[in-house]
Amino acid sequence: MNRTIGQTLFWAPRILTIAFALFLALFALDATQETSGLWEGIGATLIHLLPTSTILLILVAAWRWEWIGALLYVAAGVAYIVLFPPARQHLSWILTISGPAFLIGILFLFNWFKHNELRRLHGHH
Repeated sequence: MNRTIGQTLFWAPRILTIAFALFLALFALDATQETSGLWEGIGATLIHLLPTSTILLILVAAWRWEWIGALLYVAAGVAYIVLFPPARQHLSWILTISGPAFLIGILFLFNWFKHNELRRLHGHH
């Protein structure tokens, strides 16, 4: 594998995860619209930031152990479909939320399969 492809494969799931987390964080911006006070608004915002926090915590582990990212991002995509029943009626919701999680999981799976080669190309031993 050449260096450019190796670096792209190494960085793609990491950068996509950060972009996905920022996208999910946008949903927290409207959390305060139906709240009646400051503390209720803060609580609603924090609850809406839980998926973002979860995605970023998985990234911390997946950065070193790619198999964790492969497993947990795919699980997060499935969990959204299973635990949020309205999503099952909207393919666009599934593609928007679960789709990136599945893609990131697959990219971390490739990272895991090519772990030694990617680390060597990326300068880690």
